[in-house]
Amino acid sequence: QVQLVESGGGLVQAGGSLRLSCAVSGSIFSINTMAWYRQAPGKQRELVARISSGGTTNYADSVKGRFTISRDNAKNTQYLQMNSLKPEDTAVYYCNADLRLIRDSGSIYRYWGQGTQVTVSS
Repeated sequence: QVQLVESGGGLVQAGGSLRLSCAVSGSIFSINTMAWYRQAPGKQRELVARISSGGTTNYADSVKGRFTISRDNAKNTQYLQMNSLKPEDTAVYYCNADLRLIRDSGSIYRYWGQGTQVTVSS
């Protein structure tokens, strides 16, 4: 069984910082792309940032220069450092990972975390 466990969300004032973590556990053969999405009330889930197994990163225009995605392959963990937070960053943040499993290393499966609330007050 594969689990993605997120941590690090919370309430912060505008201009502040938070760091989200997402740890992957289970019978994993390898992890390909990892990513963070967010969903604000009444809005669709949107991509925030993603990072390939080789470290290539992509960001939504709205977070470029403020957020940094990273990963520690030895720990099967990804991070999202969020600086200069704005009220419009308020959302539930979800991590995902594209995995190859030990029982089926020829296929790629996408798993999601449970989500963590980030609230930025003005």
